[in-house]
Amino acid sequence: MAQSWLALTIGNSRLHWAWFVGANLQETWDTKYLPIEILDQLIQRWVSGILAAELLPPLLVSTLDSQIPLYIASVVPAQTKLWQTYPHTKIITLDSIPLLGLYPTLGIDRALALLGAGETYGYPILVIDGGTALTFTGANRNRNLIGGAILPGVKLQLESLSQRTGALPAIQLPTDLPPRWAKETSTAIASGVLYTILAGIRDFITDWHDWFPDSKIAITGGDANLLLTSLETQYPEIKDRLIPDFRLIFWGIRSLVVSC
Repeated sequence: MAQSWLALTIGNSRLHWAWFVGANLQETWDTKYLPIEILDQLIQRWVSGILAAELLPPLLVSTLDSQIPLYIASVVPAQTKLWQTYPHTKIITLDSIPLLGLYPTLGIDRALALLGAGETYGYPILVIDGGTALTFTGANRNRNLIGGAILPGVKLQLESLSQRTGALPAIQLPTDLPPRWAKETSTAIASGVLYTILAGIRDFITDWHDWFPDSKIAITGGDANLLLTSLETQYPEIKDRLIPDFRLIFWGIRSLVVSC
């Protein structure tokens, strides 16, 4: 019988979870960050055999064994250190990723998403991750990292304008793409952030396809739907070439676990 196991990716904003049975994904969910002292208590309860209902869906708490293997990919060292107290934790590091040319400071989330996309859709592959940071990461058909880029994501750009200036307000983005030439401040902020991000995405995709015309392009992350909707209005020919997949990191973790 295939064994159950959990995957946890610790991002900059939330905890992302997946439950697998063997290679089959059963369920995914997100949980908020908890204060470190509370999370530490939950982990200690888990160690003693009591699954944390605050972190897992009710069905899983009643279904899973408290000694279930837990595979973690984290970009937050303080959280990683806490989870290492759970004896059935496997921390995924770059040296376990079967891609070539990885550099030491490459984020484990980017590496796993690239692996997951490549193993799912084939190489060469470009991954666009619209998370807290907006990242581009690509590999060629030989699984060799070509490189990538990092810039502040949509929400981070909006927050920086409201927090680092004296007069610009915090805004919520409109449902529809705003007019490019705005006549009031909130719309001008939305215009500036969105249109420059969309133009940047188009530019990176165009350059990537100059190098790899037959490459697939996958998009993931919390802002992926927003970006796809905006691209559909502004650059529909670009949007139609993107594969939305919000589970790329989990596919990457699965390829490591199942191949063990």
